[in-house]
Amino acid sequence: MDPAEKTMMDNLLKNTGKSLDEWKKIALASSFEKHGELVNFLKTAYGLGYGYANFIVHKAKSSDAGSADDKSELIDNQYKGKENLRPFYETLMAGILQIGSDIEVAPKNASVSLRRKKQFCLLEPKTKTRLEVGLNMKGVEPQGILESYGSNTMCSHKIRIESAGDITPEVFGWIKKAYEQAG
Repeated sequence: MDPAEKTMMDNLLKNTGKSLDEWKKIALASSFEKHGELVNFLKTAYGLGYGYANFIVHKAKSSDAGSADDKSELIDNQYKGKENLRPFYETLMAGILQIGSDIEVAPKNASVSLRRKKQFCLLEPKTKTRLEVGLNMKGVEPQGILESYGSNTMCSHKIRIESAGDITPEVFGWIKKAYEQAG
């Protein structure tokens, strides 16, 4: 088991009094099917933070990297019908993995999370024409290509990638800044 996942499970029990298995039963017994609906349900009905609620839903639906047998299949599925975005993903990953040797790559059903001590980057094909780079950077004002991600998400900022020309040294500079903050 991933050490970060074990810590999350231990803290979930310590902070809520319920085990992951108990939370999974609660989530699966609800009438909600979509990931975001389940997350919001757990947050609203039980007062959980986004991180715990998201973790529980991924585990309940077996939609996280730790639950998947074939992680490459998760990535392949993300780009079905969005094949034109796959080269952007490959280019970004090649550059990101050169930033540091301690990067954990964690594919999920809809995105790929990149973590150090905590998640610093999320690569997600949002539409058929746009891949988004989500970044976690506290205290950084949006500027230029760096946009605010909005509230209630694990990412604070995003960068839109719609063409190969959008993958610039500036993109990797912002990713490196997020990586450094996550260390």
